[in-house]
Amino acid sequence: MAAKLLAGTPRLSSLPPCSVRFISEKAFLGGDSLIGFLTAAPGQVANERFNTIISRRLSGLEEALRIKRLRELQDNTKSRKRQPLRRGKVSGRLPVPDHILKPPYVGSNKLPELSSEYQIHDDEGIAEMRAACELSARVLDFAGTMVRPSITTDEIDKAVHNMLIDAGAYPSPLGYGSFPKSVCTSVNECMCHGIPDSRQLQDGDIINIDVTVYLNGYHGDTSKTFLCGEVDESTKKLVKVTEECLERAISVCKDRAAFKKIGKRISEIAEKHGYGVVEKFVGHGVGSVFHSEPIIMHHRNDKSGFMVEGQTFTIEPILTMGTIECVTWNDGWTTLTADGLPAAQFEHTILITKTGAEILTKY
Repeated sequence: MAAKLLAGTPRLSSLPPCSVRFISEKAFLGGDSLIGFLTAAPGQVANERFNTIISRRLSGLEEALRIKRLRELQDNTKSRKRQPLRRGKVSGRLPVPDHILKPPYVGSNKLPELSSEYQIHDDEGIAEMRAACELSARVLDFAGTMVRPSITTDEIDKAVHNMLIDAGAYPSPLGYGSFPKSVCTSVNECMCHGIPDSRQLQDGDIINIDVTVYLNGYHGDTSKTFLCGEVDESTKKLVKVTEECLERAISVCKDRAAFKKIGKRISEIAEKHGYGVVEKFVGHGVGSVFHSEPIIMHHRNDKSGFMVEGQTFTIEPILTMGTIECVTWNDGWTTLTADGLPAAQFEHTILITKTGAEILTKY
């Protein structure tokens, strides 16, 4: 479950989406000196023939790129024709048996402050984190099998809730700052923190399911974006690239690595494909406390600090097909892209080791 970047935190600009691709295309296709008319001098017939071949190849490439961009634009237009997300009916809060251990924020509607405590574990703590994260990954996999047209997000929430209770765990989102459900379900243009309700999933939707469990005093946090039915190619690509961003970001993590490497790696991949990286929601430390330092920024940044062996935190990038600006419904949670275009998110909880990072919530 993503933490919201606090107001007043410096917002660092990044290279505008698509700019790298467009600059490289312009530089390559604008080779007038290669394809201009040349006057052949004696003995330069071979050079003239070579320039003619280059001209034809460049012309063909330019046409191919033009067609590719046209198809992408058509795909994006299809995405815009999707009906805007509308709020459904939210059912009542599900009960939790008394014997289930509950996190300290339960019972208060006040949103807990971000803890300044970095969560670095001994062997016992690591074992507890592995258990909590393994359960969250297993529950997420189960929730994903339910994704199909006509099912409601409320049904997914109930199934997740019951599975966690049966495992002796508490659903961490339930009662966190008055959040009314046991899981976050974010559909299509919803960036994150979607509240499960009576809306039925439609053929062509995408849905991020964010599962966090509280087991034996430790939180395990993970999410994944699933495809519902036949999803258009441009949206499938967004989902695929977002997952790649998470995987590549994890690959730079290890003891003493700088936190800012995470945002740099994610931004490099997103920019290559012309996607935006949401800045407002961030990864966070996780363990016995749900949300703590360090804040993990997914965009290019100059954040100081280094990873430490035994530390656990989440990486959870959100990529958008259009703007990274957002609007939040009056429920205080559901956050959508301002332009209504799709967003995708993937998340893992990781453990820092001397030589790399262990994915504790491996799907």
